[in-house]
Amino acid sequence: MKSKAKQKTFINNMITYAIVVVAYIVVQILMGTGHMSSLMKGLLVPFCIYVIMAVSLNLTVGILGELSLGHAGFMCVGAFAGALFSKCMKGSMNPTVSLIIAVIIGAVVAAVFGILIGIPVLRLKGDYLAIVTLAFGEIIKNIINAVYLGRDGSGFHISLKDSMSLNMDADGEVLIKGAQGITGTPQAATFTIGVILVLITLFIVMNLVNSRTGRAIMAIRDNRIAAESIGINITKYKLMAFSISAGLAGVAGVLYAHNLTTLTALPKNFGYNMSIMILVYVVLGGIGSIRGSVIATVILYLLPEMLRGLSNYRMLMYAIVLILAMLFNSAPQFVVIRERMFAALKGNKKPAKEAK
Repeated sequence: MKSKAKQKTFINNMITYAIVVVAYIVVQILMGTGHMSSLMKGLLVPFCIYVIMAVSLNLTVGILGELSLGHAGFMCVGAFAGALFSKCMKGSMNPTVSLIIAVIIGAVVAAVFGILIGIPVLRLKGDYLAIVTLAFGEIIKNIINAVYLGRDGSGFHISLKDSMSLNMDADGEVLIKGAQGITGTPQAATFTIGVILVLITLFIVMNLVNSRTGRAIMAIRDNRIAAESIGINITKYKLMAFSISAGLAGVAGVLYAHNLTTLTALPKNFGYNMSIMILVYVVLGGIGSIRGSVIATVILYLLPEMLRGLSNYRMLMYAIVLILAMLFNSAPQFVVIRERMFAALKGNKKPAKEAK
């Protein structure tokens, strides 16, 4: 019985990996034959960024069962930590090697922030947790906008006033310019690197979910009191899931930072709307469904660009698609129809359960 369950899990994981790999091969063929527009080429790295964000947030929302609205804050922390390292190492290290180290640094820094925020925050539940994580995201963004960081022969200098207050030597360099952010970050992010990071993210999350630790986390989600009664350390496992989710968001942030020449902590980049958009991808892909998060992210991120020709009706059509997707995922009658469709595809003639 256990071997069959493991075999089924292995096959499901392989299907998810295969979807990503096949999509990568198709994109490479289209690019090689000149059948891909420059607009679509520009969307390839963002696809990878948002897939990583959606999969990592699904670990918190779907697997852990906690609503977090501060995911963009962890992305922001990772982005600036990685960009700062690459800025300091620019010219003295291979850009790809620098990016790999920056990814590790961004993930570690974001995970540390996840632990620091998670210790007090994960004691809260429901709306209270969502409000506090939302506040964290806004605080991080505003702090970074106020920081000026420079470097000269005597080391690093920091100020919360302006660049003149850094009091650096003549050969000093301003690394973070407050609201202007970091400029001159190497554009080392590529679609290939993005896909590799997506596969690594999927490997980490799916193996965690199917491990003993993952089952403990899901037990806490389903019934906290029952989980605690059988000896599961609630704080340990919740903090573990939250920090891993934050670390993966940091990875997405580093990839985001190295796809731009200038990194700024603006509301459109790391604000409330970014966290909500990622949450929409998770919900419409199916809460707890890792593969669903990947597919929903690609479709919903691509949809506005495909509808661009409709001008003023573009966002109306996008809203209608979101509503229909939500109904298809959640409405009882649509659930019955969906189950019957999947049963028919699998050749299962057993009737689906009627919605209550």
